[in-house]
Parts: sequence; C-alpha cells; structure tokens
Amino acid sequence: MHMMRETGTDAHRILPDVSAAVGGTPLIRLEKLFPGSDVEILAKLETLNPGGSTKDRPALAMVRRALADGVLAPGGTVVESSSGNLGLALARVCSAHRLRFVCVVDARTNRSTVAAIRALGGEISLVAEPDEATGDFLTARLARVQDLLAQIPGAVNLHQYGNPANPGAHRDGTMREIAEALDGDLDVLMAAVSTTGTLAGCSQYIREQGLRTRTVAVDAVGSVLFGGTSGRRPLPGMGAGVVTPISETVRPDEVIRVEAVECVIGARLLARAEGILAGASTGGIVHALGTLVPRLDPGTRVVLVIHDGGMPYLETVYDDDWVAAELGASSADLDHGTAALRRTADRG
Repeated sequence: MHMMRETGTDAHRILPDVSAAVGGTPLIRLEKLFPGSDVEILAKLETLNPGGSTKDRPALAMVRRALADGVLAPGGTVVESSSGNLGLALARVCSAHRLRFVCVVDARTNRSTVAAIRALGGEISLVAEPDEATGDFLTARLARVQDLLAQIPGAVNLHQYGNPANPGAHRDGTMREIAEALDGDLDVLMAAVSTTGTLAGCSQYIREQGLRTRTVAVDAVGSVLFGGTSGRRPLPGMGAGVVTPISETVRPDEVIRVEAVECVIGARLLARAEGILAGASTGGIVHALGTLVPRLDPGTRVVLVIHDGGMPYLETVYDDDWVAAELGASSADLDHGTAALRRTADRG
C-alpha cells in the first residue's frame, strides 16, 4: 500500500477522486462574439466539469444527499429521467459509488450521450414515443420511471425536477463561484432552463446575498415553463413539457424564448467566433443575448452559462443535412440568420 503524501500546489494538485473535480470552472471573456456591442460578456465554462456539463453538480449533490439521508442504500438502484446530460453525470456518480443506474431517455437524446451512459455502466430505458394524451416526451419518460420503480425492488428516483439538492448545488457552487470571481459585480445572468435547477439556485444566491443581478431565463419555444405554450421541441435538454416543481420557486426577471434553428445559429456562431464548441441550449443563450444587447446599457456585465459541450451535437446542431431535414433551414438560411443576429447586437 502506498502512503498518502501531501503534494502539489493549489494550481497543480492531486485530487482524491474524480468527484473532487466537479465545480471550480473558469469564467471566460468573450470579446469576439458580439464585438460591436459595448457589453462585457463572460461565460461560465461548465464543460470543464468531469462529465462535460453543469449537470455534474446536481448529480453529485443529489446522490450524496440521498445516501446521507438513508433514502438510497449502498449498492442500491437509481432510476432517473433525463434528456442526456444529467443521465451522463449520474452514470459517472453512480459508478463511482457502486450504485446501479437506469436512465430513462427518449428518442431525441443524442446517440453519443446514450453510448457514454452505457460505457459508464448505466442502463438505458428508451421511450420511443411521446405521451399519447399530451404529445410530450417528458410526460412519457416520467411514466416509465414510475413503471421501473414498481418493477425494481428498492429502486429510488432522485427526481431532479423537484429535488432541492439540484438548485442547492448551483446556489452553493455555480453562482457562488461567479459572484466571488467578480466580487458580486454582475448585472445580468443568463441560463437555459429545463428542470430550472441552475437558474433557481443562482437566483437564491443572488437574493440571499442582496446582489443587484438580473436573471434571464432562456427557454425553448414549445416549453410550458413560465407560462409558455406546449409545442414541438426537436432539440433535447432545453424547456419542459410539464411545469416542474423547481420552476415554481423561481421568478426570473425576464424570459426569452428561442426557436430550435436559433439555437443552431447561436451555437455555430460561438464555435466560430470564440472557438467554444457548445451544445444546443448554450446556442439558445447566445442567440437570446444577441437580441437582448440593444436593450442593455454600454458597459453592462453579462455572464452566460455554457451548460454543455457540442461533441454530442455534431450529428444534429452542427450537421447541415440534419438541420435542413429536421428544422427546414439551409446553410444559406443559417448564414443569413447569423448575419442578422450580429447586426442586431452591434446596434447595442
């Protein structure tokens, strides 16, 4: 057995395990995204979490809380609904804690994410069709979760849509880190919403610390969150077909809804302008920011959350054929949309 020795500096230290690498992600200045905007744009780079997304934070927090409270027994089974990122994060956490994990996904989930969940030891339960009554995949996934809980003895659902450890991870982690890096000097925070855990936790920190930061929720057209109207949402990980319990605890200062093709435009612009390959929801935030800039005062400091990376979206968001077939937008349409967005932002 090797003896444990203290080694490394704060900047170059040896961590005890991969979970210790969750959080502490950097803020990145984005100067080339909308260079004529006169707005200071910073990005919280959550892709540097071990699982590549902001969902690493609530996944770790929920499992630890369930084990500490005795809700989840050592060696037990977790059954959770996910559009992708939380499933990947939970697969990693459950593997490290020697727990069985069954992830309920639907037909929109990126294939590479499903493959990664399996590679980490997770099991997949695929919902191929939306709920017959509502036409919503999330409703169908939640029904499948209940079926599995009835079938698997002792199985536990962490219920990311209502578990207080979800926003708690962002209150104590994401927003605390942002505020400390900026000495609390932040005008606008922008985050995409699905469970709304990120925005709810960040909003709680802002409220408790008395910060003047305004919150902007970026939601998908077709999502019912914050008074939205139900409709088709072709991209995973953004919006919801049901009002989540967590969403009822948060009141964003503004809600901006984006179409799927606008998420594509924003994601591709971020990749080409800043060299950051991000997922669909981050693309939605970028597009929303471009439309928001003209209403912001010069010098306004904005932080946007880069929720996940773009590798799982190479066959969708970054594939011209898929975008044309599924979203009806040609390469010329995307170029026109990008140019229009930049013109709008440059008038800020």
